[in-house]
Amino acid sequence: MEFKKLIPLEEGDYYTNDQGFRVFTEQYHLKRGYCCKNGCKHCPYGYDKKTDRFN
Repeated sequence: MEFKKLIPLEEGDYYTNDQGFRVFTEQYHLKRGYCCKNGCKHCPYGYDKKTDRFN
């Protein structure tokens, strides 16, 4: 089993939307260093969950 390294959250890594959910920013995704393929709103890697491909 592979464990992912925890990345400490910093200012600008996320915001809370109107529904109260934490939304990670492009800054956070780039710091994490890989795409999780969950269709994140601010994915800098160009992943499209509908097609399961990178644009």
